[in-house]
Amino acid sequence: MLKNITFVAFLLISSLVFAQNTAMTSNESKAFVTKISSESQQIKTLQSDFVQTKKMDFLDKNIVTSGKMSLKSPNTLSWKYTKPYQYSIIFKENKIFINDQGKKSSVDAKSKTFEKINKLIVGSSNGKMFSDPEFVVRYFKNDSYNIAKFIPKSAQLLKYIKQIELQFPKNQSTVSQVIMTEASGDTTNIVFKNTKINAPIPDSEFSL
Repeated sequence: MLKNITFVAFLLISSLVFAQNTAMTSNESKAFVTKISSESQQIKTLQSDFVQTKKMDFLDKNIVTSGKMSLKSPNTLSWKYTKPYQYSIIFKENKIFINDQGKKSSVDAKSKTFEKINKLIVGSSNGKMFSDPEFVVRYFKNDSYNIAKFIPKSAQLLKYIKQIELQFPKNQSTVSQVIMTEASGDTTNIVFKNTKINAPIPDSEFSL
């Protein structure tokens, strides 16, 4: 009896270990890109709650924050962190505007690593992310998600970002999860939920 239980447990563990993503075929990736690009062009605004988990080698515990992300086509994006602290970061006009608990500032966005994530998220709303010249894109799938992995082309960007992964549920054309792996091995995982598409967003969401 014990031997049978052990064998069943081994099968269950094995199925979890080997249940990995598989690469899309050329036809599958083309169909996926065409579908997402076509449907995303209809997105004018997008709002979503998010939970961000930062894993760093030198910390025993993950850093978990949450808030709301708002996007307005063509290229305006707002991240407002509400827990465990108040922090806002807005991308527009090639600048980053920051409100750190009342302390406001702005910087040039072009050289910022996090701006690459925002560029891909904005691109996911207009179908342009798959043609971004800064990345090689590889496509995968599993039972629940279609996955696009963006690998930087330039050695300079590879010093900071190893890969950015976007996950799309099989039944929708918007990103539900972003996983950025830095060159150091640290990861940033952003999970989106309660997503609203083309709902009115007040201008105040994009100002500090």
